[in-house]
Amino acid sequence: MSVNQRVEAGSGGTSSAGGKNSEKSGLKRIVAASMVGTVVEWYEFFLYATAASLVFGTVFFPNAGSELDGILAAFLTYAVGFIARPLGGIVFGQIGDRLGRKHTLQVTIILVGVATFLMGCLPGFDTIGYWAPALLIALRFIQGFAVGGEWGGAVLLVAEHSPNASRGFWSSWPQAAVPVGNLLATLVLLATSWLLPAEQFMSWGWRIAFWLSAIIVVIGYYIRTHVNEAPIFLEARAQVEAEQAISYGVKEVIRKYPRGILSAMGLRFAENILYYIIVSFSIVYLVTVHAYDTSQLLFALLLAHLVHFLVIPQVGRLSDKFGRKPVYLAGALLGASWALFAFPMFDTKNPVLIVLAITLGLCFHALMYAGQPAIMAELFPTRMRYSGVSLGYQVTSILAGSMAPIIAVALLKEYGSWVPVAIYLAIACAITVVAVLTLKETKGASLREIDAVDARKHGLEPAPVLR
Repeated sequence: MSVNQRVEAGSGGTSSAGGKNSEKSGLKRIVAASMVGTVVEWYEFFLYATAASLVFGTVFFPNAGSELDGILAAFLTYAVGFIARPLGGIVFGQIGDRLGRKHTLQVTIILVGVATFLMGCLPGFDTIGYWAPALLIALRFIQGFAVGGEWGGAVLLVAEHSPNASRGFWSSWPQAAVPVGNLLATLVLLATSWLLPAEQFMSWGWRIAFWLSAIIVVIGYYIRTHVNEAPIFLEARAQVEAEQAISYGVKEVIRKYPRGILSAMGLRFAENILYYIIVSFSIVYLVTVHAYDTSQLLFALLLAHLVHFLVIPQVGRLSDKFGRKPVYLAGALLGASWALFAFPMFDTKNPVLIVLAITLGLCFHALMYAGQPAIMAELFPTRMRYSGVSLGYQVTSILAGSMAPIIAVALLKEYGSWVPVAIYLAIACAITVVAVLTLKETKGASLREIDAVDARKHGLEPAPVLR
């Protein structure tokens, strides 16, 4: 049997229809396990984003001054989660490259669940004074730290199990779980805002969404106990154990693959900014500038998240067919144009146009977001892949997603117009366009061949192929 045949056998390829069906069924279980946990963690992470827009400015920062000042203060605590994410990515990336993706994901889901539940228990500023925002910041840090290790493990668990020809499609499903988590967070807040008078919602109703996290955390943790590591990871771990001189993890990936990290950061930059402008700043703009009804706005986000979920896997399929670069490039270019028509549509205060503007923005976002797991997985060898993708993805979140709502709110406050926000978004997209153009096309790449190239480049023994 040739090396390529052994590789295909080791990655699940088989000549029998029954074997192929069994392998596909196993891959679906991996995807489901990854998605459920990701839904849980991003439900909780995005729940904070929506609450920061609607509630936290009043509950935890009532003495901030104007309404925009209170929201700005809430978004600054929101940014703490992003600052913690790279630290989580470094710590859990190191653990994940050494011990495995599965166990790391079990730890992260428990951490983020406990932090989110406790957020729902926090007294407000009127009760305990400055302890309230201080404790909120501490819990937000823990939440962000856990999410920092979540993303890399979830997408790699799927990407490393996926066939080369369809890795873009399969690994896009954990990405699709993100709008599902956001959808659930929006749905719970929407239901409570509909069912409760405004005073009760602001007083205690918003806490229900945070308390519900305990239920879905238990479900997500249970499902994640029933997944297996990908054979290619087990092979890389065996290689590290066999050759004591082989290094792995954060220091090694920074030393050996700095270009891969920079490429991942460039790809992430515009995507992350676009997303948080759409799902966070749009709320602020419509509520503060147009006094738009909160329930209607949450309903608009609900519909947009549903479309986002449906679109992402199809874009992943497109990246397998046409390539990673052209699909991503289309997303960056269209993303640069979004604000130019979206904010005039917001200014009409027409519910249909508002839903359409937000939905189109998330579709443009999907053109970048869906292919990220496949592209980033194909940038690094297995022995340091978790660390590489986590660094590229999470470090950028500090400069991109965490700052986007803050910068946008500050620009709106300073100029009283959406035009500076549109310029800010266009500049971000231009940076990502450059990153895409300098990237090597990796559609259909073999992860084992990437490992083999890494071994030859650094004088290592090839990883053993497990059968």
